[in-house]
Amino acid sequence: MASKTNQVARNRTIAIGDIHGHFKALAGLIDLINPKSEDMLVFLGDYINRGPDSKGVLQFLIDLKQRCNMVCILGNHEEMMINAYADPSTMGWFLENGGNETLQSYGSAKNFSLVPQVHKDFLLGLPLYHETDQHFFIHANYDYDVDLMDIDSNTALWRSLDDRPRKHKSRKTAILGHTPQMNGEILDLEYLVCIDTGCGFGGKLTGLEVISRRIIGKCWQVDEQGQEAK
Repeated sequence: MASKTNQVARNRTIAIGDIHGHFKALAGLIDLINPKSEDMLVFLGDYINRGPDSKGVLQFLIDLKQRCNMVCILGNHEEMMINAYADPSTMGWFLENGGNETLQSYGSAKNFSLVPQVHKDFLLGLPLYHETDQHFFIHANYDYDVDLMDIDSNTALWRSLDDRPRKHKSRKTAILGHTPQMNGEILDLEYLVCIDTGCGFGGKLTGLEVISRRIIGKCWQVDEQGQEAK
């Protein structure tokens, strides 16, 4: 009779790329991943704008916190919404970059009157980055020679990977979004991995398990309708 080896399930850390208001994509991806209470999900920002249901995305993320461990970091589109709420003179910039669709998802394309306080509080509480022993997660980019605690928000939220950095001084692997990879494939440079695969531009939403500095695990992808991408 063959012996059996008891295997202890690994607590997974899974990064999820830019969602851009596509609730169906988010819901479909989470169904595929099927996170357990011990798993950690790290969302890389840009939950809102462009897609049809930013309201649904934010509420889904708030509710998901009851199901598993998760961290949601700040993206440039959240920064635009926060700024527009605080300073109406910036509203035009927000609306031109998908904010019109975001406010319409709440039932008003004119102002923030229908955005619930719990959604505003969620946005205001988003950190600029998340760090583990072997990885750091940040929306857009970084300076290789600057400590994460000292990184400026313009670099962290807005700088594209057209300006590609060297390996960070911490020697940790960077997990990023923001710069869409329109071929649908993650960008894996070993020291830097970008998992924005174009959701919001007709592309895919990607989830990626990260295991160690040099090892990435399973990759899940769905289209904007939440169907598993082949």
